[in-house]
Amino acid sequence: MENSLFKGLNLSDARSENETREEYKLRLKQNKQVMKVYNKMGREQFQLLFPDGVNYDMFKQPIKEEANEK
Repeated sequence: MENSLFKGLNLSDARSENETREEYKLRLKQNKQVMKVYNKMGREQFQLLFPDGVNYDMFKQPIKEEANEK
């Protein structure tokens, strides 16, 4: 059995009990972005690009220190 590419994501449209409205809206937006890429690329290409699957940490902004190194 294959591992799910989305095991790190909560793809439910329902808001969790411990989730704020802002967190809920952000999660739905991130889910939409992931699914858009998945649908555009197809399962095989998506799996090559993300062999360990996807998670919400991928959306975090890079640390600003990298910009200061230039």
